[in-house]
This record gives sequence, structure tokens and C-alpha cells, in this order.
Amino acid sequence: MRAVTLPEDPSRREHLRALVAVGGTSALGACLDLGADGDGAGDPNAVSVPSGTDPDALPERQHAWNEALPTDEHGNVRPPEHHVLVALSLADGVDVPPSGDARETLEAALRTLERAYERSNEGLLFTLGYTPGYFDRFDEPLPDDLSLPEPGPLFPGGDPAVDAHDAVLHLASDEAAVVLEAEEALFGDRETVNGVPLEADATAVFDPLAERRRTGFVGAGLPAEHTDVPGVPDSIPAEAPFFMGFRSGFRRSQATEDRVTIESGPFAGGTTQQISTTALQLEAWFEQDNHFQRVSKLFSREHAAADLVGEYGEALEASNGLTAERIDSTAADAREHGVVGHAQKAARAREDGEPPLLRRDFNTVDGDRPGIHFLSLQRTIADFARVREAMVDEELDVPTANDGIRHYVFVDRRGNYLLPPRSLRALPPANPDGN
Repeated sequence: MRAVTLPEDPSRREHLRALVAVGGTSALGACLDLGADGDGAGDPNAVSVPSGTDPDALPERQHAWNEALPTDEHGNVRPPEHHVLVALSLADGVDVPPSGDARETLEAALRTLERAYERSNEGLLFTLGYTPGYFDRFDEPLPDDLSLPEPGPLFPGGDPAVDAHDAVLHLASDEAAVVLEAEEALFGDRETVNGVPLEADATAVFDPLAERRRTGFVGAGLPAEHTDVPGVPDSIPAEAPFFMGFRSGFRRSQATEDRVTIESGPFAGGTTQQISTTALQLEAWFEQDNHFQRVSKLFSREHAAADLVGEYGEALEASNGLTAERIDSTAADAREHGVVGHAQKAARAREDGEPPLLRRDFNTVDGDRPGIHFLSLQRTIADFARVREAMVDEELDVPTANDGIRHYVFVDRRGNYLLPPRSLRALPPANPDGN
């Protein structure tokens, strides 16, 4: 059991963020003690959020979150506030191919979560994805039309560690107690979830890897509450939802869930996921660059010159404002102004004007430093590779410090995953049609 000492002064939200980062039974108990309004009058034994439903009534797509999440006045999806990525390795004694009993045990545990928690930001959203290493355990390969390579460096010269475990469970909720309770029920000492008894022991199938556990948060004002963390300057805008100081996830600048869904083959209804864990050089970003420079490097120089963004992106509505003309001017901006925008470069990978990636990334202070767990969904890993190539593009003649955000982002770890449809999420074979 991990001991928890709550800081004395931070806001309730900062208390909760810190508890999610710690994890474990003690953190869950301390979280419940805070109560719904932070008055310390909570029930240390009970999570109380909207209940779930019959799992058979839920979407086949694990990644179909958007309909379950609230939107702002412009139709942009508001992501859950708290996130946990639980790295998993097959438990000793689990054969490959896995037995029917192992699959049934894991599926029973996951279905308990679905019955216990409403599938929403007020309850719990989760996905379970599998690495190339998991599928390499099988004699048969993945289907010919499904490529799941090991990830390479995000930027030239990088040497990130690779997620070599078998799977990752992504838990997300506006309620810190929910992600902690779900994690503890599956892999700790909790026997109920939102009052529902757990029907199966997931530790018979998976071992959680504590050293690879990752956590984070998204929400207006949350980054600015972390100026006590080394490397987080006081100059982050008070309302910014991300450490870089600007809004993200605009509806028209994101792929739809349909666009990222695998359309055919045994894994139809699934998607691929990549996760890049990055550190951010925020002091240089905020204290060496001014607002005009930051907007130029994150969006485009025209965004800065025309004041299209506002202080933290509030002037943008349902789009990041990158028109076809502005995207086509990327090389000209490099030649004439010596600066190009990160979003401007990446947008060149659009197909027929449609973005190929659906981003669900979140801030982190894992390791007591600011960063981003950059999580994207795409139909194929090749879609992500194409965006990466557009984002890097070493043929643009600009110094690294003016080449988007490359000068400020350092990639520590990367992983590629297959998120099967729900019917195959419990220890999928490499080729279901071949079995």
C-alpha cells in the first residue's frame, strides 16, 4: 500500500490530480475522504456516480467516446479530466494462444466496469489496446491488411524507449475516484466498483507494471495550478487547458471516429493507437518567446499577424483556423519569415481536406516535470507516419527553434497499439479469421 500525504494548500482539483498520480488503495481512500465538494465529508468506502448498463447495449467500437462526452458551445468535445494509462503484461501461467477461460475471466472483469459505471465523463470511459509484442507471441501473423509495427523516433536523432509490454488500459473520467477505484478493482484490493461486486480477477490474466503507470489531466486552468512543479513557469495562461498554453481538439481539425475506424477484416470496428510520452521545455517556450512567436510556432505566422487565436485559443471556435491556402503556404512562410507552425506543417497530411488523426492527449507531471502523453487514434499506423513526416519535414529551411515546436518537445517513450472491437478486446488472437 502506498502512503499518501495531501499537500496543505492546493485546490481540491490539485489534490485529486496528485492522488491519481500516486494511485493505490490509500490514494483512493484519501480521494473519497475529500467528498464531492472537497469539505472532507466524503464516504471513505463508497464511490457514487451514475450506474452503467447492460454491456450488450454498448457500441462495438471501444473508441466510440464522443457521443458519451459533453461538448462546448462550438461542438468541440470536452475530454475527461483525469486519465490513467495502466501498462500490462500477461500473468505467469497465461498461455499463448490464451485459453477460453482466460479470455472469459478478463471479459467478465471488463463487463463489470461497464455495468457499474455510466459510459460517460461522469462515470468511466476506457479502452484496452495491444502492442506488436503481444501479437508476436502468436504463431500466426496479423491479417495482411493490418500493419502494427514497432514505433520509431518521433523526431530525427531521437531514441525513445519502446512500450515492450503486452497491453495498455486507458481509464478516463471527470471523477478522480472513479479511475482510482476501477484500477484498484481490477489490479488491487477493491472488491466492488460503484457498489457493484467484481465478478472476476483480472490479475489472473494481467500483471500491472507500476513503473510504467502513466497519469495525466486535461481542463481549463489545470496546467496553471502546477507552477510548483519544476519547469512549469508562472506565465501559463490561467484558463489554458494544456501546458503549451492553448486550446486543442477542435472539432473540424480532428478526424471523426468513423475516419479512424478499421473498416474491414476481422478487426473491423477497431482502430490503432499510438502513445508518445514527451517532456516539455516550458520555461524556454514561455519566457524566451513572446505570444506572437508562440502562436507562429504552434499555429502559423498568419495566425499571429492577424491575431486569430486570442490569449489561449479562445478566439478559435470549431477549427484551428488552418485554411487550405494557409497550409499550402508552409514552404513560403519558411522562406519569407523563417518560421512555420506545428499545426500548419501537420495539416499537410490531410486527405481531401480531412484530418487523419483523432487526438486524445493529456497533460502530465509524471516524474515531477511537465509533459504530454500524446495519444492519437488512426485507422492505420501509416496514417500517423504520414502526419509525422509532414510534421518533421527537414526540407523546410528554418532553424530548429522556429520549426514548429520541435525545439520544445522531447520524446521519452513511444508505443503502437491495436484497439480491437469490444467483442475481441479480451486477449484477441492475431488473426481471428484464421482461428
